[in-house]
Amino acid sequence: MGTSVIKRSSLIRKLERKHDLSPVTSEAMVKTILDKMTDSLSKGRRIEIRGFGSFELRFRSPRKARNPKTGEIVQTSGKHSIHFKPGKEMKERVNNI
Repeated sequence: MGTSVIKRSSLIRKLERKHDLSPVTSEAMVKTILDKMTDSLSKGRRIEIRGFGSFELRFRSPRKARNPKTGEIVQTSGKHSIHFKPGKEMKERVNNI
């Protein structure tokens, strides 16, 4: 099984063809969706797309880590990371490959 990357430009072209949209319209749709998702996550809100999955922020506490080059122990700062949880329909489709 190989790796597949869906580029923003190919998503825009698929919208154009499937829904007979202009390139400007389909690009605006994709940009609006991605901007809205980014805005929601940056405000700490959870995003749920039924049948696909949900995105939420999780806080990673500060911790002690080791610099792999020098072996020196360093203190990392806490940070938020985005967590994706696939929905039931996606899990079922992926498991039936």
